[in-house]
Amino acid sequence: MATSRLPPATLTLKQFMRRQQVLLLYRRILQAIREVPNDSDRKYLKDWAREEFKRNKSATQEDTIRMMITQGNMQLKELEKTLALAKS
Repeated sequence: MATSRLPPATLTLKQFMRRQQVLLLYRRILQAIREVPNDSDRKYLKDWAREEFKRNKSATQEDTIRMMITQGNMQLKELEKTLALAKS
């Protein structure tokens, strides 16, 4: 019998939307990290991002998740600014 790929607990619409925000943030961070010129810095940042998302994977409180998304977006903007300065 085939197993379902759906999570054991079905997400509410709000949870689904938050999940999409988190996944988009993760992808955007990884895309920005690809622009880092130094290989060791790029690997360090990629490992850091992966560990941060894994560490917070079990968060369920709506306010906590929203705060983490906000902090992640701020860190992404800082990284993008730093990369823009490095290129100029």
